[in-house]
Amino acid sequence: MGTEPHWLSAVEAVRLLRDGDLKLEDYVEALIGRTARLAGLNTYVTHDPALIRRSVREAGNRPGPLYGLPFALKDAIDTADLPTTATTPALRGWRPRRNAPIAQRLLDAGGTLMGKQTLGELSFGITGNSPAFGTVGNPYAPGHLPGGSSGGTAAGVAAGLVPAGIGADTGGSCRIPAALCGCVGFRPSHGRYDRRGMIPISSSRDTAGPIARSVADVRLVDAICAPAGADPTLTADLRGLRLGVPAGHFYEDLDPQVATVTERALDDLAVRGAVLVERDIPDLRRLNDLVSFAIVLYEVGRELSAYLYQHAAPISLRDLVGQVATDTVRETLESILDEDQISAADYREALTVHRPALRAAYGAYFAEHEVSAVVVPTTPLPARPHRPAGEDRTVELNGASVDTFFTYIRNTDPPSNAGLPCLSVPSGLSADGLPIGLELVGPARSDSRLLAIGEAVERALPPLPRPAL
Repeated sequence: MGTEPHWLSAVEAVRLLRDGDLKLEDYVEALIGRTARLAGLNTYVTHDPALIRRSVREAGNRPGPLYGLPFALKDAIDTADLPTTATTPALRGWRPRRNAPIAQRLLDAGGTLMGKQTLGELSFGITGNSPAFGTVGNPYAPGHLPGGSSGGTAAGVAAGLVPAGIGADTGGSCRIPAALCGCVGFRPSHGRYDRRGMIPISSSRDTAGPIARSVADVRLVDAICAPAGADPTLTADLRGLRLGVPAGHFYEDLDPQVATVTERALDDLAVRGAVLVERDIPDLRRLNDLVSFAIVLYEVGRELSAYLYQHAAPISLRDLVGQVATDTVRETLESILDEDQISAADYREALTVHRPALRAAYGAYFAEHEVSAVVVPTTPLPARPHRPAGEDRTVELNGASVDTFFTYIRNTDPPSNAGLPCLSVPSGLSADGLPIGLELVGPARSDSRLLAIGEAVERALPPLPRPAL
């Protein structure tokens, strides 16, 4: 085995574990040691080496498709053996009664849980700053944002602390940190994964999603997490493949480094035979605006309250909100405590009129232009330097101060609202060594096909160097 254990891909590790060329105990110890050495990245909320070692001893030989493969979970996914905090003070140390179904699927497949990873409080936020649980560092530049909300998961995977993790994605929370940390993030079609046992924002938008260092690793995890319909053997050829390049909205006002790297990536795809179809998606911005926050602001309070009650959490929604440490998150939740910011009629209209119209716009685009996927920059800008919590509401983009949250989700939010499968793959590095991502969006329920296309795209692009840690 020439590769250091902590840089093994999930697929490689499973093969070595299966064939007996790598002992699970040795692999786990290598990851525990690296996690201790790089503790300053603050990727884990809970990481208990004694519990990990005991679980490895008690499980013995693990057959199943994962053969003991280590994995981690965003700390908004329930586990019975470890707390689920969502990095909010009111849930510090709280332990649910049972594992979330998606966690249980990975354990039943022979996976080894390495811990629960840091996130933007209650899955809000992009920066990785948590006043209560600390700041997550970007492995390529620890003083920079890891993205969010699944920033701890992406940073842990990119840093070689764990080969794969499960994040959660409402408007970009798997893809944005994957792009900023130089790994692969997948948002499956809405409903593909069981979302029970996850601290919610919006049932109409939330989904779990894998984060790993390659598309093949994501496909390995997807085949376990998807109850049916996963086809990890499907392949795609770039030659003759039609890819949509919607320049309006997605390509406007990009950081020059993102623009340069993305243009180079598109050239690489074209050289390998991909047909780039430069057509916009009509009326996309307006349709997305009618759907996005109308749904979230109506659902979030109701669903958080229901989650706390159903899981017998020892706290009410009002008490939870009163202890929220992040100003922007607390302000948002306080605004919906006593009265709806969105009326029931507007919410129903968003669900039954505007979201179908957004889906139809995407569907018409795929059909009329005969494209297999849309290709856009995952984020309009690379990671920016960390600023103290409370001062990080804005970032600089092309000489202007812009809203951090809305700028980073600009390209990931529309397909999220349409419930489409989305994949972010690394496309290159900025001049100062920061990762940049390329997002692929497929037609409804085309997850396996999109992942196959993602592998073909990944092969066409230069691999990123590992972070110098």
